[in-house]
Amino acid sequence: MAEWVVVVDDDVANLKMAGFILSKKNMRVSALKSGSGLLEFIKDNTPDLILLDIHMPQMDGFETLRRLREMQKDREEIPVIFLTADEDEEAETRGLQAGAVDFIKKPFVPDVLTLRVKHMIELIRLQRDLASEVEKKTKENERLSLHVVKTLANAIDAKDTYTNGHSGRVAEYSKEIARRYGYSQKRQDSIYMMGLLHDVGKIGVPDAVINKPARLTEEEFETIKQHPIQGAKILKDIKEMPELATGARWHHERYGGGGYPDGLSGEDIPEEARIIAVADAYDAMTSRRSYRSVLPQETVRSEIEKGKGTQFDPAFAEIMLQMIDEDTEYLMRER
Repeated sequence: MAEWVVVVDDDVANLKMAGFILSKKNMRVSALKSGSGLLEFIKDNTPDLILLDIHMPQMDGFETLRRLREMQKDREEIPVIFLTADEDEEAETRGLQAGAVDFIKKPFVPDVLTLRVKHMIELIRLQRDLASEVEKKTKENERLSLHVVKTLANAIDAKDTYTNGHSGRVAEYSKEIARRYGYSQKRQDSIYMMGLLHDVGKIGVPDAVINKPARLTEEEFETIKQHPIQGAKILKDIKEMPELATGARWHHERYGGGGYPDGLSGEDIPEEARIIAVADAYDAMTSRRSYRSVLPQETVRSEIEKGKGTQFDPAFAEIMLQMIDEDTEYLMRER
């Protein structure tokens, strides 16, 4: 596919010369006479490269580039080479700081123009190919990691006769709360992983204590209360995702104080842990236990409402209440 170059210059002679030189090398050339014309053109077009004159009336090259980058915040940036007749080092420095990838002097030297343009397009394509390959490998590794984490979460849940699928549901609820609160996709994926592993410390709790149908003794409850600390110890050395330990250690802290293991309160509790705390409590009420079935939805809603500001962060409890109200068929529960 032919390289596509947009040339922006208020001098028609320069446009014609650049178009003539580049077209002879089988490049597709679009000529524009102003920065505003470029910004309008880019709304519906994605060339390989832009050659942009610095000195233009109404909107110079620097301002044009600034606005172009604003437009491309959520899109792949089109590389820009500035065109200038000046021997001005300060202008070059300013241009490179603004995001230009190179400078080409006017009047054009045909071989220099074509070689600079071709080499820059080839370099950008190579960089994009490399970035694409890295992204592909990263996603493959993430899928493998997620599979391993889900397997571990299932093993954790298997210790407790009465928490089938608990970690997966807490992860899903946490991710949805985070999405509604405005987390980026990356942070949503992170809190999903944290939710899957929030109870990993239960691996160190004896099965007899976890599955005891009768009321726990004070000593047994103290054993249970150690699982956040154990979980954080297990996860803190995973250097690729140090945040995993956050959900494990602090999901039993209470917004109004009095939780465990560290007695934190309010915004001293990490935000992700405050989200997981709501999701964890919700799933506990909507799952079967040895001594009861799934609680009625109105009871669950009432408990979440009652816990706003005491047990739960009010903002995340409110989002959970919205989710409950939208769940008219009561599908968010253990099946």
